[in-house]
Amino acid sequence: MKTKYVYAFEDGNKEMKSLLGGKGANLAEMTKIGLPVPPGFTVSTEACNQYYKNNKSIDDEMVDELFQHLELLEEKIGKKFGSNEHPLLVSVRSGSVFSMPGMMDTILNLGLNDETVVALSIATGNERFAYDSYRRFIQMFSDVVLNIPKYKFEHILDREKDLHQLELDTELTVQNLKNIIQSYKELVKKEWKKDFPQEPKEQLLMAVKAVFDSWDNPRAMVYRDLHDIPHHLGTAVNIQSMVFGNMGNTSGTGVAFTRNPSTGERKLFGEFLMNAQGEDVVAGIRTPQSIAHLKNVMPEAYDQFVTVANLLENHYKDMQDIEFTIENSKLYLLQTRNGKRTAAAAINIAVEMVEEGIIDRNTALVRIDPIQLDQLLHPTFEEKALNEAEKIAQGLPASPGAATGRVYFNAHDVVKAVSEGEKAILVRQETSPEDIEGMVACSGILTARGGMTSHAAVVARGMGKCCVAGCGEIKVDETNKIFKVNGEVYQEGDFISLDGNIGNVYKGSIPTKEPELSGNFGKLMEWADDVRSLKIRTNADTPRDAAIAVKFGAEGIGLCRTEHMFFEEERIPAVRQMIVAKSLEERMTALDKLLPYQKEDFVGIFTAMGERPVTVRLLDPPLHEFLPHSDEDIRMLAGQINIDIKTLKETVEELKEFNPMLGHRGCRLAITYPEIYEMQVKAIIMAAIEVKKEKNIHVEPEIMVPLIGHEKELKIIKDLIISTANKIIASSDTKIEYMIGTMIEVPRAALTADEIAEHAEFFSFGTNDLTQMTYAFSRDDSGKFIGEYRKKEIFEKDPFQRLDQVGVGKLMKIALDLGKTTRPDIKLGICGEHGGDPDSIDFCHRIGLHYVSCSPYRVPIARLAAARAAVLNK
Repeated sequence: MKTKYVYAFEDGNKEMKSLLGGKGANLAEMTKIGLPVPPGFTVSTEACNQYYKNNKSIDDEMVDELFQHLELLEEKIGKKFGSNEHPLLVSVRSGSVFSMPGMMDTILNLGLNDETVVALSIATGNERFAYDSYRRFIQMFSDVVLNIPKYKFEHILDREKDLHQLELDTELTVQNLKNIIQSYKELVKKEWKKDFPQEPKEQLLMAVKAVFDSWDNPRAMVYRDLHDIPHHLGTAVNIQSMVFGNMGNTSGTGVAFTRNPSTGERKLFGEFLMNAQGEDVVAGIRTPQSIAHLKNVMPEAYDQFVTVANLLENHYKDMQDIEFTIENSKLYLLQTRNGKRTAAAAINIAVEMVEEGIIDRNTALVRIDPIQLDQLLHPTFEEKALNEAEKIAQGLPASPGAATGRVYFNAHDVVKAVSEGEKAILVRQETSPEDIEGMVACSGILTARGGMTSHAAVVARGMGKCCVAGCGEIKVDETNKIFKVNGEVYQEGDFISLDGNIGNVYKGSIPTKEPELSGNFGKLMEWADDVRSLKIRTNADTPRDAAIAVKFGAEGIGLCRTEHMFFEEERIPAVRQMIVAKSLEERMTALDKLLPYQKEDFVGIFTAMGERPVTVRLLDPPLHEFLPHSDEDIRMLAGQINIDIKTLKETVEELKEFNPMLGHRGCRLAITYPEIYEMQVKAIIMAAIEVKKEKNIHVEPEIMVPLIGHEKELKIIKDLIISTANKIIASSDTKIEYMIGTMIEVPRAALTADEIAEHAEFFSFGTNDLTQMTYAFSRDDSGKFIGEYRKKEIFEKDPFQRLDQVGVGKLMKIALDLGKTTRPDIKLGICGEHGGDPDSIDFCHRIGLHYVSCSPYRVPIARLAAARAAVLNK
C-alpha cells in the first residue's frame, strides 16, 4: 500500500504529533474543534525521513501528493496558486514533534512573483500592501532557502529609509518598496548567481527541501543533544494559506501566553503589532504593545481572543503559547502549543491547575520535568546583566548554579581570599581531594579537565556548588597562576563568572540572585511524597550537607564518604603519618590521633539526621591520594612528622600506582591494614552510643564496605567489624544495633551476589565504579571521546550521567535477583551519581530498589522523579 505523506488539517488531531509534528497536530486539532484556522496541509515527518533515505531528494510520488493537496486547498479558498487574478499565497513552517528553537524560520507570502504581486494589488485594491508582502517574501526566502544573510537585505532597506528620511517600515511608499524589491533581486543574482525564482511551484518545493535540510543543521543537532530529543524523528512541514496582518490599521499580528511564562500568574501575557507580519513582533523594528492594549484598539477581536485562549487552555489542559493574526478585523489562529516556562512558573501553573480542577495531582507530577527544579535550588544570574556579558569559553555544566568571583589557582589562596571577604573562583587543571578546603570556601569551580563525574563535578554537586568542568578551551598554568583563552591572559585576582547550568564562562563579574521557593513548591513535593514508593536518601559527608539534605526532604544518608573528612588542615598530618608509618605501632599512634576527629564527625552527622538511617562507607580511595606530591609539600610534611625528606620521597614513590582506581584501595586496604577500618568502626559505634546517651537519638548505623569483589573479602572484614563493634558496645551500658553491607561496584560482585549476600544485610549499587569497570572506561578521561561516541550514536547519553540500563542495568538486576535468593529481606539502594538522574531513578523504581541516594541539592529532583516513575509505571 502506498505511503501517505501529506495530510489536510481536517485529517489530523492532537494525538498525531509523531506524524504531523507538534505544530501540524495542533493546527489539525484547532480546525477539528471549529476555531478560525486558515486552511492548509502538513507534509509528514515520514516524508522527511524518506527524503534523507533518498539522499536528500523528494521523490515524484511525494511531489504529486503535495500538489494534489495544493489543488484541494485552491478549491477550498477559491484562489489559485500562481494565478494572475486571485493568487493563493501560503506560509511554510517547520514543525518537529518537539518544539525546537534553531530549526528553519518561517517563510511568509510564498507564491508571489513579478506577476502575482500585481494581481494581489488589484484583487485587494491595496498596492502598498502587495509590494510590502513581496519585499518581505524575497528577504525571507533568500535568507532561509538560499542562505543569503539577512543583514544584507536589512542594509538595502535601511539605505532606502535613510535616503528618504523615514523612521518606520510602515512609512515606505509603493515606489520605495519597488526600489527595495529591485535591489533585493539584484542582490540575489549577485549572491546566488541566478535570478530570484519566479515559478511558485518551484518556490514551494525549494522551501519544503529547506525545512527538511534544517532538521540536520548544527544548531538543531546541538539542541536535540542538549534536550535528549532523538535524531531519527524528522520534521514535518506545514503549508498554510496566508492571512495578512499588514493590510492596514485594521490588521495586525501577535503572540500571547494564556498565563505568565515567568511566574505562572493566571493572566494573558503577550504582545501584538498593528499593520505587521509575524516576524515584526520578534525583530524589534517597532516596539510591540502589551496584549491588554488590544482591548482599546480592537475590542471585538480582543474579546474573541480571550474566549479562544480560555477555550484552548481548557481543551489542552495546559498553558498555551498562541500565535495569531488579525486581517481586516477578523481573528485567525496560526499556532498553539504548550508554552515554555520557567521552573517557578511550571510549579505554580501545575499546582493552581489542580486547585482549579483542570488536571489531577498525578498529571501535575508528570508534567514537570524534575531537572527543571535545579533552577529553583541554586543562584542564577540577573537576566539583564547576563545578556550584556561576554562569554569567553564553554565547558561541561558539571554542577548547576551561578557564581562570580576573583580567580585563584590553589585551595590555600582561595581560603585566604575568602577569609578576607572576597568571592573566589577556584581554577584548576583538575581537582583532587587535596583541594577540598578551597572547594568548600570558593563560590565556584572551573577545571580544564575532567567530565561530568570527575572529582570536581561530584564534590561540587554534593556541596551545591557551581562548577564548570572539562573546559578544554582554557589553558591553565597553575605554577604562574594564569589561564589563557582566545589569546587573552587571565591572572590571579581577575574576575570571571560561571554558569553551571549550561557550562558557560564569562569575563568579569555578573550579579547573581538567590533562588526563591514558593508555597506551591512545598505542595508539589507533598504530592510527590504521597505517590512515590522509592525512598530518597542523600550523599553527605558533613553535618552541613546532611542538614541541607534534610531541609530538602532527604529520608536518610545513602553514602557518607569518610575520606573527605581526612583532608581538613588539622587532621591531614595524622593521616599522612599513618600512611608513611613503617610499623603497626607507628600506624596505631597516628590512628589514635584520628579517632576523636572521626567520632566527632559521626556525632555531628547522626545529630543532623536525627533517627534517619545513615550508611557510612569505610575508607575507599588509594592512600597515595592523601600524600603531597610537590617537593615543597614533601619538605613541609617531613618536618611535621619528623622524618627525613629522602625516606618520605621514597615512600611517596612506593605508594604511586599505574592504575590507582583498580589498585590498592577500598576493602583491599583493610585486608592489608585492618587497623584502619578498625579505627573507623570504633568511631562510628562510639558516636552512635554518645548521641543515644546524650541526645536520646537512636541510631542504627549502616556500615558499608567498598569495592568487594569476592565473598571471602567481605567475610574477613565483616568479622573485624563485628569484633570491634561488639567490644565497644559490651564495654558500654548502651545497646546499639548496626548493619553491615557492601557496595556492588565490581562486576564480579554483581555476578556472585548470592554468595556475597551471605555476609551482607544490604547492597548499595556504586554505579560510578560499576559503569567504569563494565565499560573499562576511566571516567576522568572519558570526556575526551564520549562526545564522539554520542555523535556517532553509539551512546544516546554519557553513561556516567545516565545509567546504561542494557549493560550496567543488567548487572544490577542480576545482583538484585541473586541477593534476594540468599537473603529475601536484603535492603537495596543506589548511591552512584545516577541516583539523581530522573531516567535512572525510573529504572531503579522498575527493578525494585528500596531507595536512591543523591547529592543534597538533587533531593527534590529525586523526590519528583520517583513520584513520576510511580505514576508512569502503574
